[in-house]
Amino acid sequence: MTKTVYPMPPETDQSAGPAFREAMAEVASAVHVVTTLTPAGRFGLTATAFSSVSDAPPTVLVCIERSSRTLASIVASGIFCVNTLPAHDVELAEIFASRRGLAGEDRFATAEWGRLATGAPVLRNALAAFDCRLVATHDIASHRVLIGEVVALGGQGRGGSLLYRRRRFEAL
Repeated sequence: MTKTVYPMPPETDQSAGPAFREAMAEVASAVHVVTTLTPAGRFGLTATAFSSVSDAPPTVLVCIERSSRTLASIVASGIFCVNTLPAHDVELAEIFASRRGLAGEDRFATAEWGRLATGAPVLRNALAAFDCRLVATHDIASHRVLIGEVVALGGQGRGGSLLYRRRRFEAL
């Protein structure tokens, strides 16, 4: 595996951060709950930075802040599932974004979950679920990019999608 890192030039204006965040707030992104399973239990978080990489073999990527406990659990377990949320699941997105004061198993008690090939929690009413084996990680700025080989698929595939735009959840 080849990894090329392009450092930022020293003259880069770091004050561009607020302008960048405002510009990115205009970009609508699908909302996902990323989950994993370890001997210590189930972990999960809300994420919008998710994309396909390849269909041969089926491969996806998701970006997670490096300080995340869920990230540490995914790396330790080597598995994760990306669950694409339907339009009506705003509350679940808020819960897994740590905005409702719930943690650990209490988060999972708010929805119905199953399992596919890896054992990572799969949301039963997800529009799509990508059950993955972790194959690579790359640290970029404040986040880690996780590359996962999709080993199983799930989901309902019906209805509208939940989006995140202008710092709020919206139905499509």
